[in-house]
Amino acid sequence: MPKLAILILTYNEEVNIVPCIESAAFADEVVVVDSGSGDRTVELARQLGAKVVTRKFDGFGPQRNFALTQTDADWVMFLDADERITSALAAEMRSAADSGELAAYEILRHNYAFGQRIMHGGFRPDYSLRFYPRSAISWDGVVHEQATVTVPKRKMRGVMLHHTYTDWDRYFVKFNSYTTLMARKMHEQGRRGTMIHIMFRPWWAFLKFYIFQSGWRDGRLGFILSAFHFFYTMAKYVKLYYLQAEEKNQ
Repeated sequence: MPKLAILILTYNEEVNIVPCIESAAFADEVVVVDSGSGDRTVELARQLGAKVVTRKFDGFGPQRNFALTQTDADWVMFLDADERITSALAAEMRSAADSGELAAYEILRHNYAFGQRIMHGGFRPDYSLRFYPRSAISWDGVVHEQATVTVPKRKMRGVMLHHTYTDWDRYFVKFNSYTTLMARKMHEQGRRGTMIHIMFRPWWAFLKFYIFQSGWRDGRLGFILSAFHFFYTMAKYVKLYYLQAEEKNQ
């Protein structure tokens, strides 16, 4: 039988790591690549039998490529610490691996924020390319990384559950981290941040989430998340703007 591994990138995920690994119990191996957590993430992962490797974080793409070198499994799935594999998806993944047919599979995520299922806005439909032969995948990019596969892509019927945010403190930690990484990525790509971008791009981001993608249908939380997407967009362009200013003054 082909060997199947679940790969998890972590940083201070003690709240999530136990149910995450428990949902991956069907796999032959669970590998955790930790970025230097200061909480009990590593301890809890090892208690559950996961292989844990520590590596300094230098971007999501490089971290995922490193994770691929830490297993000899034939098939791998990348699972975020705040995601859970359903039993139906687990059975479907095992069946796909055992079939001998090589393909890369997109998996639908059901997103939950602050205990509420989010079905509209930028959260729908949320397919993510996650399950593939280990030799057929590589990653590019620091944030919102892109997967490059050498086999046909298909969709699975099973879903995974994504408990994306459970408290506002954690939301804003990710907000700050992701806007910084996005600004750096845009700067490296030669994209420019101007006052025009800072003033008008956030409004387009809000209208897209709330109106055109029907975020309003998720009620109060739909409005809040759309509004914060406004500020997310503004923050990444402000950070890009000042990265350019620093470069010009050097």
